Amino acid sequence: MRIDNYNLYYSLSLALALLLFSCSGPNTSSESDASAEVAATTGEERASPLKSISGKIGDKTIAVQYGSPGIKGREIWGDLVPYGEVWRTGANEATYISLEADVLVEGEPLPAGKYSLFTIPREDEPWTVILNSEWDLEHGHFQYKEEHDVLRVDVTPTWVDESQEWLSIELVSDGLHVKWEKLVLPITIE
Repeated sequence: MRIDNYNLYYSLSLALALLLFSCSGPNTSSESDASAEVAATTGEERASPLKSISGKIGDKTIAVQYGSPGIKGREIWGDLVPYGEVWRTGANEATYISLEADVLVEGEPLPAGKYSLFTIPREDEPWTVILNSEWDLEHGHFQYKEEHDVLRVDVTPTWVDESQEWLSIELVSDGLHVKWEKLVLPITIE
């Protein structure tokens, strides 16, 4: 039986590929795991980079972690982020806030702890800001459950002339400012 060169080449290539694939096994290198962890915490290779901020409001330490989506030419309010629906106030996993001491949010008491931050955007009305006890949600609002809400307050957004491409959450002297596109949502914390 005669095998032509093409079939021989094809058969050898296939055998070599199968051999390499079967010998590689799962990667269990701690160096590789460390690189993946750094990429996850720094936001590398993410369409919406992972951001973290921390500081003090008065004498109270506060930290926030969130995914920072970009506008990328999209219609944001009422389209990408629908009005009247719970929004994770960021991208990817749920945005969360960590409080080392009890605080007042918009004048309402909130005990020290970690909370996911959600909002319900509205077109011509105040937005609802939600702090929920389930803070470690991989898929943001897709896992949100209202029965775990610890606090709901209404906040009036302001609209500015200059557009901001990437969502940011900033620590300011009187609380947090959520900024994206032409929105500034001031959340008072004391």
